Amino acid sequence: MTNKIKCSHILVEKQSQALQILERIKAGEKFGKVAKELSIDSGSAKRDGNLGYFGRGKMVKEFENVAFKLEIGHISEPVKTQYGYHIIKRLA
Repeated sequence: MTNKIKCSHILVEKQSQALQILERIKAGEKFGKVAKELSIDSGSAKRDGNLGYFGRGKMVKEFENVAFKLEIGHISEPVKTQYGYHIIKRLA
């Protein structure tokens, strides 16, 4: 079992926004560019959404459950947490 993974995310307030972002990425826009433009997590947004490496217990449960199941290079459907809606990309 993997102890640490590396992910980027885009955080927005509404599910509708998250779904629109997902469409843009599926249409070929770069994840990092969209993160910089739209993510409300300003800390990670300026790093293309990059959260760096983290282990279990560091992120909220809903986020962690999805992030650890993603395959490297894959992007999640919107994940609802108390912070809003995340689109997660597994980097490593």
